[in-house]
Amino acid sequence: MALEPNEPLTPAGRLFIQPATEQIINCALGIDRPVDTETVTSILSNSLLTKHPRFTSLLITDKHGRERWKKVNLDITRHVILVPDPVIDNVDHELAVNDYLANLTVSCPLNTDKPLWEIHILSVHNCVVMRFHHALGDGVSLLSLMLTMCRKVSDGEKMPMIEPTSVRSQRRRSVWEVLKMLWLTLVYMLEFCMRCLWLKDKETVVRGGAGVEMWPRKLATAKFRLEDMKTVKSAVVNSTINDVLFGVISSGLSRYLENHSTKPPKEGLQITGAAMVNLRKSSGLQEITELMKKNSGSRWGNKFGMMLLPIYYHGSGSDPLQYLKRAKIMIDNKKLSLEAFLSYKIGYFVMRCLGAKFASLLNYRIICNTSFTISNLVGPKEEFMIAGVPVTYIRATSSSLAHAVTMHMVSYAGKADMQILVAKDIIPNPEILAKYFEEALLEMKEAALAAKFPQNLG
Repeated sequence: MALEPNEPLTPAGRLFIQPATEQIINCALGIDRPVDTETVTSILSNSLLTKHPRFTSLLITDKHGRERWKKVNLDITRHVILVPDPVIDNVDHELAVNDYLANLTVSCPLNTDKPLWEIHILSVHNCVVMRFHHALGDGVSLLSLMLTMCRKVSDGEKMPMIEPTSVRSQRRRSVWEVLKMLWLTLVYMLEFCMRCLWLKDKETVVRGGAGVEMWPRKLATAKFRLEDMKTVKSAVVNSTINDVLFGVISSGLSRYLENHSTKPPKEGLQITGAAMVNLRKSSGLQEITELMKKNSGSRWGNKFGMMLLPIYYHGSGSDPLQYLKRAKIMIDNKKLSLEAFLSYKIGYFVMRCLGAKFASLLNYRIICNTSFTISNLVGPKEEFMIAGVPVTYIRATSSSLAHAVTMHMVSYAGKADMQILVAKDIIPNPEILAKYFEEALLEMKEAALAAKFPQNLG
């Protein structure tokens, strides 16, 4: 993929450099032993990352005020940062890494006098933090590029792979399905427009709002086993891991509202999330190969739409699997509609015709009028290593938003870790929220097993 001299940013890239919607992806890789700057620099020097035009270009503004990429000679040593070891005995490594990431999400922008990425080495915590500006690409592209530096633990000659995402069925739809698709699209896009203008969630103990993106943050990790999620998934026909995840979030947030609200919430209270939806036909290392070709028809960068995903408060005593069933019905309707596709196209049109500042304002208003952000990125199924050092976990979060709670889940080697980033003045103990999510999955698992093997009850 050749980069023309001073190529302009893509519309999505321009959105992510606006002050109200600027986003930096912070990806933490756990490693089973410390590494030093020389090792990391050596890995990067021989990687595809240093050959990629986006990662070897400065972000500049021309005389017409247009943002562009300017190719430069890369000095890798400026991008590798060794974080000083803390002078603390018996430190909790997970807590220390989460605190470090939480601080990065609010007050640590990337310097624009060098390409917009950095590697932070937290040796004492056996962790490396990779920071990429979202203008460089979306999560699928960046994860795939990172994996080109890695090799499988089981076979040191092979790269880890990401399973291609499933594409929308190409079968002929019935007249009823087409009518339903058109109706749902109309309803959802109408709500989308209303969210941009005035419609907002009711005030709750998990809602943020304008200005909250600048508030101090805390970060906690909810840990799931993919095997447990698959057990729950099998309890409802044709459900997916995303359905299970959203059922878990519905249950966990309902429990948090019930236990931490000053007055009991009304049954059926709506809390709305914003979810980023990957619109690429495939993902993985095979796509990186195509993207790097000069005449490739594929396109590097950001390609995703947004869905508004409502959940509803239900008090204690509800059947755990009802959260999954409700989530599946809602998400199936969302996937049948063209909401994600049209949100991408409309955003592209607004960016082109009305400019980045106006598009950023609309996106900011949607965030202010909803309650949380959720994303789910599928990682490799097999364990992998970098320069012979096994990776123990992958966790990701992003710059803080006007939401008081932002959740990013990444699956890897049978586990799924969800980073819960909160405004700590609104949600002071995100560990409690993480516990509610973990307990919700286990309760759903027990209910799924009870439904499958009722003779084992009692």
